[in-house]
Amino acid sequence: MSKKYVIIGGVAGGASTAARLRRLDEDAQIIMFEKGPHVSFSNCCLPYRLSDKIKAHENLVLMSPLKFKNQYNIDARTDSEVVSIDRTNKTVTVNDLKENKTYTESYDKLIIAPGANAIVPPIKGIENANIFIVKNVVDVAKLYDFIHNNNVKKVIVVGGGFIGVETAENLIEAGYDVSLVEAMPQIMRPFDYDMVQILHKEMMDKGVNLILGDKAVAFENSNIVLESGKVVEGKAVVMAIGVRPDSKLAVDCGLEVNERGCIKVDENYRTTIDKDIYAVGDAIEVYNALTHKPQNLPLAGPAQKQGRAVADHIYGRTVRNTGYIGSSCIKVFDYNAASTGLTAAQCEAEHINYDIVYILPQDKVGIMPNSYPLHYKLIYEVPTGRVLGAQAISKGEAAKRIDIVATLIKFNGTVDDLRDLELCYAPPFSTAKDASNYAGLVAMNLMQKTFKQVRVDKVRELVESGAYIIDVREESEFANGHIITAHNIPLSCIRNRLDEIPKDIPVYLHCRSSQRSYNACLTLQGHGFDNVYNISGSFLGLCFYEYFNDKTQNRTPIVTNYNFN
Repeated sequence: MSKKYVIIGGVAGGASTAARLRRLDEDAQIIMFEKGPHVSFSNCCLPYRLSDKIKAHENLVLMSPLKFKNQYNIDARTDSEVVSIDRTNKTVTVNDLKENKTYTESYDKLIIAPGANAIVPPIKGIENANIFIVKNVVDVAKLYDFIHNNNVKKVIVVGGGFIGVETAENLIEAGYDVSLVEAMPQIMRPFDYDMVQILHKEMMDKGVNLILGDKAVAFENSNIVLESGKVVEGKAVVMAIGVRPDSKLAVDCGLEVNERGCIKVDENYRTTIDKDIYAVGDAIEVYNALTHKPQNLPLAGPAQKQGRAVADHIYGRTVRNTGYIGSSCIKVFDYNAASTGLTAAQCEAEHINYDIVYILPQDKVGIMPNSYPLHYKLIYEVPTGRVLGAQAISKGEAAKRIDIVATLIKFNGTVDDLRDLELCYAPPFSTAKDASNYAGLVAMNLMQKTFKQVRVDKVRELVESGAYIIDVREESEFANGHIITAHNIPLSCIRNRLDEIPKDIPVYLHCRSSQRSYNACLTLQGHGFDNVYNISGSFLGLCFYEYFNDKTQNRTPIVTNYNFN
C-alpha cells in the first residue's frame, strides 16, 4: 500500500521535500498545502520586482499547482491553510480559503515547513500608517501597486538585514526617495563593523538616507518618529526588522520548541516529540558546526537541503548532518558582499580565541580592465589555525572567495590548507596568488610571529594619542591624502632614512593596502627595530572605515583626504 505524505508549506523547504519524495517513490501520495495563492515562488527575488528587474509579479512564481501535478504528480493545494494537527489520529484540519470550507486530511508522515512571519511590532500609531512587508508575491505586489498608483515619492524601510537593504536598493533604482532606519549601529549583521562601513558608504553615496543606532518609537501617519526625536518623512513604510518562526501549529499540537519559538528537531529533521512529523526551513532550530550550539538560520539554501534530507531519511537513506555555518551574499548597488562562518563579533560573544587577517588585493590582475580592490577579512582560531569565517566585499568578484572558505570550513580546514589550495588562475578571473591563498599566507605569518599588526579600528586612537605612524607610500600618493599625523618615509627610501625612525617607542606602518608596509616592517626588524606594527587594511581600508561616521557624525577626519581606489 502506498504511503501518504502531507506537507505544510509550499516554498523552499516544502517544495524541495515534495519533489525529492516523488523522485524516491513514484507510488506515494503527496499533498502539499500552502495558505497563500502561490507555491514555489522565488522569495529571494521579491525585492527586485520593485525596480522592474523582474518585469511582472507572475514571473516570481516558479511552479504552478498544475505544473506540480503534471510534472511530479504532486497535489499542491494553494489557498489552503492548515489550522490544526491531530497527532493521535494523524490528521490535519485544513481551511479551504477559496471554497470557505474546512476538512481533514490523514497522513502517514507529516512535514512542517511553515516558514517565518515578518515581525511588525505594535508601535504607537502604526495602525494609521501605510505598512507593508516583503514576504511573498502578494506582499510585494501590494507594495509595488501602492507606490505606483498613489504617486508615492518617499518610502521608509525599517530594518537593515537582507530584505531591508535589497528593498532600499531596488526602490532607489526605481527612482524613489528612500530612508532606511536601523536600530543597531550597523546594517547586515553577517559582516563585522569594520567591513560593513564599505556598505554604509555605498548606500549613502547612492542616495539612501541611512539612519543607524536610532529606532522607531511612533508613527505620525506614515512618518516615523525616532527615539532621538527625529522625524523621518514617508508615504509608505516597509517593515523589514526580522522574522519570527511560524511555529503556532507545532506548539498547539504539543511539539517541542525553544525559547525563540523554533521547532526542535533531531539530526534527521524529525521533531523531538513525534517520529512521524518532520520540520524544515525557517521555523526550525539547526546545529551550528562552529559554535556547536543550536541556532535559527532562515536561508533558502539550508531549507532546500533539509527538505531533501527529510525525504532521504523517510526512505532509509543515511544522510550525515554536518551542521551549518551560515554562508550568504548580497549585492548592494555597485558592491558585491559575501560572508561565511563566524564574525569576529560572534567569536567575542562565544569566547573563542581568534585572530584576523584583513587584506586588500585586487580581485584580478591589476592591469586588466575592471580590476577592483577586494576587501577580504579572514577569521581563524588561535593557536590551531582552524578557519572560522571570512568576509569579502568588492565591486568585483567577492562571492567566489567566500565559497572557497565555506568549502574549507566544512572540511575543518586551517590557514595552512588555505595557503595550499590550488585555484584557477587567468588574468581576467583572478591573480596567480589568489586572495584566498594570500590570506592564508598572512595568517601563517601572524601565527609564526613574523610580524605584528593593528587593525584600522584602532588607528583613530593611535592618532589621538600621538603614536608614531609612518606612511611608506611614495610622496605623490602621500600628497593626495594621508593620516594627519603620519610621517612619509617611502619604502624605496626607508633603508637610507633609518636614523629618522625612533627605536624606543612603538612604530606603526601603513601603505595603500598593507603589502608595502609589511615589507617595511620586515626591513625595520632586520635592522634591529623590534616594536613595529603593520596597520592591516592600511590607508584604503582606513578611509572606508572612517568615512561614514565622519560624515554622519560631523566628526573631524583623521585623514587629509579620503582615498577609495
